[in-house]
Amino acid sequence: MMKQFVLLTLFSLGTLPAHSQSEAKTASANRRAILQTLKRQTEDWNTGRIDKFMDGYWPSDSLTFVGKAGITYGYRATLDNYKKRYPDRASMGTLKFDILQLDLLGSDVAYVIGKWHLTRPKIGDAGGHFTLVWRKIKDRWLIVSDHTG
Repeated sequence: MMKQFVLLTLFSLGTLPAHSQSEAKTASANRRAILQTLKRQTEDWNTGRIDKFMDGYWPSDSLTFVGKAGITYGYRATLDNYKKRYPDRASMGTLKFDILQLDLLGSDVAYVIGKWHLTRPKIGDAGGHFTLVWRKIKDRWLIVSDHTG
């Protein structure tokens, strides 16, 4: 009887209910999708493609970007600010992200904290931290709010 109890306990501890396994797989896939988007953004930035870099952002007038200059509302205004601040490859430098925290707050909301660094030999390096709020919209993870400093 004790042997059966131990085996039953070990078996129940070693398995998750089907819905928990499914949720874990979905969470893992969502994390991978967000990290893949950040990787693509880095590659696009490092090849001078700001327009492609912006594919990770929500193409909406409700997008918010909080930076040193204040709050920018909207996709187009955010893109215009990037192009104004980084008008050429020398100013863009080489981007590196370090992800410090990635939390899934629900099935369609995520929160990312990280560090960014631009290596720019001719004009000096730049860097700081960022907080991103992501939403899964039409099966795509997109940044809906960016606070970068």
